[in-house]
Amino acid sequence: MKKVKDKLAGTILKAEEKIDYLTFKLKDKLWRNKPLHIVTYRSYGTPERLYVKGRVLVNKGIRQSEETHTTWENLLNMYRRFESDEIPNARVQLTLQGQQHEITTDVEGYFVLNIQPQTPLQLDDIWHPIELELLEAPVNGFEPGIKETAYVLVPPPDAEYGIISDIDDTIVRTGATSLLTTGRNVLLNNAHTRIPFHGVSQFYKALQLGRNGKRNNPFFYVSSSPWNNYDLLYHFLELNEIPQGPLLLRDFGIDETKLGHSDHMSHKYKEIENILITYPKLNFVLIGDSGQQDAAIYSEVVRKHPGRIMAIYIRDVAIEKHTKKVEKIFDELKEEGEVEIVLVKDTAAAAAHAADCGYIFTEKVEEVEKEAEVDEAGDEE
Repeated sequence: MKKVKDKLAGTILKAEEKIDYLTFKLKDKLWRNKPLHIVTYRSYGTPERLYVKGRVLVNKGIRQSEETHTTWENLLNMYRRFESDEIPNARVQLTLQGQQHEITTDVEGYFVLNIQPQTPLQLDDIWHPIELELLEAPVNGFEPGIKETAYVLVPPPDAEYGIISDIDDTIVRTGATSLLTTGRNVLLNNAHTRIPFHGVSQFYKALQLGRNGKRNNPFFYVSSSPWNNYDLLYHFLELNEIPQGPLLLRDFGIDETKLGHSDHMSHKYKEIENILITYPKLNFVLIGDSGQQDAAIYSEVVRKHPGRIMAIYIRDVAIEKHTKKVEKIFDELKEEGEVEIVLVKDTAAAAAHAADCGYIFTEKVEEVEKEAEVDEAGDEE
């Protein structure tokens, strides 16, 4: 049965790639594949190895959201994000410490490269810039000189712990348990109008600060949202003063490795495991919600990486069947070993628990509660 699934997946993937290639050639003949731009995704690494990811696309002129944007403008921007024109077989040059590296984009326009610096990085800052330039692209009228800067996070050696957080229904209200609600929130809102949960900004800042007061605990955001929404999510974090970190999203296309499997679970588990492997000496706090499979994914992480997870916070979306599933998973984890696991109704409850465990300063709980009160007052208005 597995061989049949693998063969079917391979056939579907090849067909999709062929369609993408033919579409690309047609658009190129019609002079649609210009101008181009390099889209970079914030990623992570170590002083000895940096992981860089990005994409070469036709520049559709997606505008950064404004408070005054109408529902129609939001919908138009979302259409442009998903009606992307990818540039395959484009050559991208990356420059670090005066050393140049080249990579060619795949059929979806993505490029991924692991770079080894000539000398270990100086960890004066948590973010490290890498210069990118588009050297060549197989399109009519291509003009070289397109440049962009990628940023790679490298945690300092004195970081106390790392934080891995989900996004939808953990940070931002999405309604992921309802397809209709999710569609409305994602398609019709922008970074200004999407609403964070009360107190999230102050709680995440407190975790980033830790107990050493250096504000250098790294954040990683793992979500099943597609890469097409990267700019929207990044801008949302920025506007709401939520600590920046790599956004590890999902490809919107067909993946032969996921046919017949839970895409949500396999993607998130794989990304979390890669982070833990990259930083073997760093322990982590995991944050998610009860709406999907976060509790099941995190429990598997705990079993595969014993002693690495300090705490798990799951926001209760208040749907009884989901709550019961999470409670059952947590009861099993408690029987198997020691890990701080909490199902919380709001951010303030998570902050209070983190303070009791010594992960954040006690006085930060009051700041979380105050922010929540201000947010709630704004909702009432």
